[in-house]
Formats: sequence, structure tokens, C-alpha cells
Amino acid sequence: MVKNLVIVESPAKAKTIEGYLGKDFVVKSSFGHVRDLPKDNNAIDVANGFKPTYVVSADKRELISQLKKLAKEAEVVWLASDDDREGEAISWHLAETLNLTGGDKTRRIVFREITKNAILTAIDNPREIDLNLVNAQQARRVLDRLVGFELSPVLWKKVKAGLSAGRVQSVAVRLVVEREREINQHKTSSAYRVVARFDAGRGAVLEAELPTRYKTREEAEAFLARCVGATYRIENLEKKPGKRSPAPPFTTSTLQQEASRKLGFSVAQTMSVAQKLYEAGKISYMRTDSVNLSQDALAAAQEEISRAYGPEYAQTRVYKTKSASAQEAHEAIRPTDFALLKAGSDSQEQRLYDLIRKRAMASQMADAVIERTVATIGISTQPGVTLTATGEVITFEGFLKAYAESKDEEEQDEAAESSFSRGLPPLSVDQELPLQVLRATERFASPAARYTEASLVKKLEEMGIGRPSTYAPTISTIQKRGYVEKDSREGKERKFHVLTLEGDAVKTEVKTETYGADKAKLFPTDTAMVVNDFLVEHFPVIVDYQFTAKVEDEFDRIADGKEVWTDMLAGFYGTFHETVERGQNIERNTLGSNREIGLHPETGQKLTARLGRFGPYVQIEPLEGAPEGEKAVYASLRKGQFIENITLEEALELFKLPRIVGSFEDKDMTAALGRFGPYIRHDSKFYSLTKEQDPHTITAQEGVDLIENKRKTDAERLIKSFAENPDVQVLNGRFGPYIVAGKKNVKIPKGEEPADLTLERCLELADATPDKPAKGGRFAKKAAPAEKTEKADTPAKKPAAKKAATKKPAAKKATGTTGAKKAAPKAAPKAK
Repeated sequence: MVKNLVIVESPAKAKTIEGYLGKDFVVKSSFGHVRDLPKDNNAIDVANGFKPTYVVSADKRELISQLKKLAKEAEVVWLASDDDREGEAISWHLAETLNLTGGDKTRRIVFREITKNAILTAIDNPREIDLNLVNAQQARRVLDRLVGFELSPVLWKKVKAGLSAGRVQSVAVRLVVEREREINQHKTSSAYRVVARFDAGRGAVLEAELPTRYKTREEAEAFLARCVGATYRIENLEKKPGKRSPAPPFTTSTLQQEASRKLGFSVAQTMSVAQKLYEAGKISYMRTDSVNLSQDALAAAQEEISRAYGPEYAQTRVYKTKSASAQEAHEAIRPTDFALLKAGSDSQEQRLYDLIRKRAMASQMADAVIERTVATIGISTQPGVTLTATGEVITFEGFLKAYAESKDEEEQDEAAESSFSRGLPPLSVDQELPLQVLRATERFASPAARYTEASLVKKLEEMGIGRPSTYAPTISTIQKRGYVEKDSREGKERKFHVLTLEGDAVKTEVKTETYGADKAKLFPTDTAMVVNDFLVEHFPVIVDYQFTAKVEDEFDRIADGKEVWTDMLAGFYGTFHETVERGQNIERNTLGSNREIGLHPETGQKLTARLGRFGPYVQIEPLEGAPEGEKAVYASLRKGQFIENITLEEALELFKLPRIVGSFEDKDMTAALGRFGPYIRHDSKFYSLTKEQDPHTITAQEGVDLIENKRKTDAERLIKSFAENPDVQVLNGRFGPYIVAGKKNVKIPKGEEPADLTLERCLELADATPDKPAKGGRFAKKAAPAEKTEKADTPAKKPAAKKAATKKPAAKKATGTTGAKKAAPKAAPKAK
């Protein structure tokens, strides 16, 4: 007989909580949601007040049977899912599914940290399921399903099969697309920055800057020329006391941003690691938009700060959440025990815990006290024109003793350009400064930076789009759907001028710098460009920033009991459905997926850029009156090229593939672009290029290295082969040794040594392994279940299966302008 049954979301959390409760409690996990909308079109009865139909997922049926049995036996069932809307919905679904409604044996408990005190306090303060929170979650789920299921088929018909749209994902994609266009349209301009270096005495050097930037080289040269023979002296020294205050403790969004900047974590990685820390009882709940700390936490922080640094470093601070959309009165992310230095089972968990602990500690520490000095330096030959040197000295570290916040790329650039932010040597008014170097350097204005995952989250939060639980799924979804790629790109070289005053003359040098290099930034694909333009033109309400933020506000109103969720859906759906109906009449030729680039300079054939099944490509079309059967010639676009702005010259360059790179073992190595990326073909085998390699520029030696490295890897992978049956091999895979028998992958039973397997035993194990079911038909695999939040709901539409690496390419790309035998782009399979 079970006296108390506690149901939580995750097994890790169950294990931690079970240790805090006595023998009268059994703690079980629901493994997340137990019910969801079915994958078909019958999930929502629009005509009957948007009534949703929920089904228990197939993989949860056995679990539900076990929980039902335990719940029936138990005297009290405690529903202890997370303290947010999603968690409230999980508790409600459990109550409905386990037949716990209507009785008095069910208790809903919530806690923001998994500590013994928090759990016991929750048990002492149970409540009922908050249906307002449940309805806010239902409204989000139903609305996103309606948008996905109605809008995605329009995209399939009008743009490209397999696409999806979502209420938040499409807005996130729009931000990335608009930023990319802003960068592409950026007009480069330059200005000359004048910097002087002086001997400040006693071996010290003083750097100063001219506040004015000169737009032309002639103006900069004229300024330097006017400085010939000048003497320099300090006209004024101004010292100003200042202070810096600490940032508030982490919210979900700021944790994602700082973990990206300081630790290089992706948004999904941050949330995964934070989840482990939370479930282990080391930090408070990691989905929050509050910057508040509880009274207990404030007291604990003060005690640890005083112990570690001294009482003068402690200063209690209460922060107010800036966001008007902040949900429930939750706490910021903080350690459950400020005195605990080590937490986590691996280095990732320890590094993130360290970040969370230090940020929360710093938020309760004294200001850093600084002294800012500004030295104004006169030029004898130019009265009224001065140079400025700025320096800062920290006179009391305060919170900086524990933690200093990082800055985004744009903020770093501004800080670097604005002044020299370091301490100045001892200086005095009227002090003469011997000039060491006076230089004017050409500097180019930079376009806005591309988004990182974290800076995109920051932007979404600033605009009121999405909530703490939705940021990570949204960022993951737009990448999985092929709208956005997280990538690093090499920079380009450009020349810039440096003017230096040497004696009585101005010397000019031309130097080279690399610009525009990007690391782990978000780039839109051509599909994103086309789909975004289609939605902006024909479904503006879906990608309207203000509208999307307004919908989030309405979810908040539902959660607060101020709005009926079905009324909110009715207000949205009528207009939306009418727009979708009108969308069926849109002509495909009005879309930006096809663009005429120009005419071939030698043959007069038309070149067009198109969005095809396997991505963007350019096409040389047959001339009018060409012989029957002559087909168009095509070539895939390179990374970073877009249908909307590729030039004729760039397009013609693409038709130089396939190209023979060189010869190896008396056979040609041919570089080409395939459906799954660039590759080299050699002796009827395919070798995928690395991310850094380009099929247009790869050298013969790089090709040889690629082939030899692949052969070496394959040799290390092979454990055993059989001459009498080459279709059977024992290989080393990602997850350990296994058998390949024809098209079958076969597990090796525990206890059997892979190297000792005979051909007979391999075939015996292969016969005992069932064949994979055929794809398609009534037994086809269903679409993957939706993510916890914000994943666009789309009817199952699977992409074409990848072809085996041993097959030949479906079609060769043309090397010139004559007709190839394939009109639609296909390409070689990816090498294994």
C-alpha cells in the first residue's frame, strides 16, 4: 500500500526528492507531458469553441497504467511538476488521465528549488491546480497548432514542399533575414582616427586621441602637416569620482546570453546543463524572467559575501523586473547554497554553476568605486585643438571582486573606439609631453553584427516575443527547419591607409586587414528569404512584431484570469482563417523563389536563380528553338550566396564545377557540389569536404590528404571482414562495435567478443534481427512529437531519404553551357 505518491516531471528530480522525503512517500516521474494533441487534423474542434482532443502518446501508455495503479492505491497523490504554465498543464493532464479529478486525495505542490526545506514547505502548503495557468498553456498550444496546420500547406503548394511556419519561429526568422539584408545593403564608409603617443616620463607612455574623425585622407594629412614642429603640453587635468553597479542575478534570457559570451554555450546547451543543476538541487528554477531574490536568499548571500570578502563588500539590493510581461512572482536563477563552491558532475555543469553563483553573489555586493581622469593636451601650432587621454583607476573593487559582466560584440566595439580605458601615468598641468608617434589610421564603419543564438534571444525578449520556456525551443526549431544556419565564415581582405608624421613629412603606408569574419553566427538560408517575403506580403499578421508581442500579452491576461482563452482564440482565428483561404489563390510566379539574372555573354542563354527541392541553384536555360530534348544546365549556389542578389559573374563561376583538382593513383580527383554538400569523387568513391574547404579552390594536395584520412578512418573502423562474404563486416561505430550484414545493422550481444565472431555467427544474429519496416503506407513512421513549447505544428511530411554512399550521382553538373540531361538539381550522395 502506497501512502503518498509524488509525481514529478523527470527521473533525476524524482531521485533527488525521494532522498528528502521519508519512507511514507514514493516519488515517480511522468517523463514530461503524458498527453498532447494528436498529429492529425482532428485535434481541435474549431466549430465547438476550439475544443482540443488530447491523446496519451504511445510511448506513455505503459507508464500511465503503472501510475494509475499506484494512484489508486495511494492515500494522497501529490502533483509536483514545475512551477510555470507548462508544469501546471502537466499536472492537469495527469489529474485528468489518472482519474484524480473530483476527489480530495489530490494535492498540487510547487517549489522553485529542490532542497529539503523547499520540498517540505511545499508539502505543508498544497494548493489546487490553477486552471488559469492551464488555459494560458492550452491557448498557446492550440493557437500554434492552428497556425502550423493551416499555414504550412499553403507554403508547400506555393513555395516548396516540406516547409513549416510558426507564430514565433517565423518572427525569429524574419529578424535574422532583415539583419542579413541590412548587412548586405551596408554602404562602406571610412574615417581617419588620429592617435598620439607621448613620453610621460619615468619610462611611462601616454596615449591620446583627437576627438574629431576626418572623412578624407586629405583632411587627415592636412592635420598632421599642421603638427610639424609642434610642442604638446597638458592644459587641463580633470578627475571625477565614479562608480559601477552590479548587474541583477540571472533570468533565463541573461543566463543564455552570458553563457554564450563567457562559456561559448549554445542556448539549448545552457538550458540542458542548467536543468541538470536544478534537478540535482544546486540552483533555483532556471525558467524565469524575474530578477527578485527571496529574503532567505538575500540573507544567505550577505553571510557568504561577508565571510569570503569582508562585510564592507556586502550590500543588499532589491531589483525590479523591467519587463512588463514578467510572469509569476518567481525568483531569479541563484544557487540554493551560496557557500557551495563545487557543484555538478562534469566541467560544463561546474562552469555554469560558477557563473550563476558569482553573478548572484555580485548582485548583492557593494559598488565598485573608480576614479576617472581626463587629460586635455594642447598643440602649440593649432590653438583650440586638443587631444584627449582618458583613464580609469579602480579604488575599491566592490562586486568586481566576484564577477564582471561581459558585453555583446557591438558594445565591445563602441567601448574600444570611444577611449583608452586604463589607468594614466602620473601627470601634472603644464607638463610638456615629448611626441613619440602621431598617426592617423583609416577605420571603416561596420554594419550591424549578425545575431548569435543568445543575442537573438535578447532581441526577442526586448520585443516582448516569447517567454523563458520558449526561447531555446524557438532557436532550435528555426535551425532544424532549415531556415537558419549557425555557421562561421571567413573574413575578406581590404586595404587601409596609415598616415604617420615623421619629422617634417607625412608618410603614407597601405596595409591590409581582414574584416567581416564571423564565428558561430546565425545566417538565413535562401528558403528563409523566400518564405519570409511570402509571409510578410500575404500573411503580415503572423510575422508582425507588435502583433506577436500582443498575443503573448493576451496569454498573460489568460494566466491572470482576466481573459477567457476561447474568446482570445476566436478573436484571432476568424481573420487568420480568411487570410489563409485567400492565400490559396496566390500565383506562384509572384514569389521571389525565381529570379532572372541575365544572359550568358557567349551564347545569349538566359540565366535564372531558383529555389529547388534540394536548395537554391542557378540554371542556364535552353535557347528558343533548341533541339528537342535539350535540357537546362544547373549549378548549386555556394554558401553565403542568395537568389535575390547573386550577380551574373558569380553565377557563371558556379558552372566551373565539377572540376578536376588533380590526379591520385593515376585516377582523377573531381570536386563538385552535391545535395549534401561539397565532395571529391575519386575511383567511383565520394569524399565529403570539410567545412573549411571549398570545391572551387581545393588543391590537389588537400584532395589527396582528404582521401588518405578517410581511408585511415575506415581502416580503424573495421574490426573484421570475411573474404567469402564481403557484405558482412564487424565495425566500430559511434556507440560501440556492431555487425553490418548487407543493408542490416546488427547488435552484438553482451559478452561476445567482436573480434572472435565467425561469419556463421554474424549471419545467425542477422537472421534474428527483424528487417526495418518499409517507409510509407499505413505503417509509415509518424511525425516526431512536438517540442515542449513553440515547435511549429505541421502535418507529417518527410524529406526524401538520403541515398547510399555507394551509388553514383544522379546527374553530373554541366561544365559549360550545352544541355545536360537533368533539369532539376540533384547531386551526389554524401560520403560516409
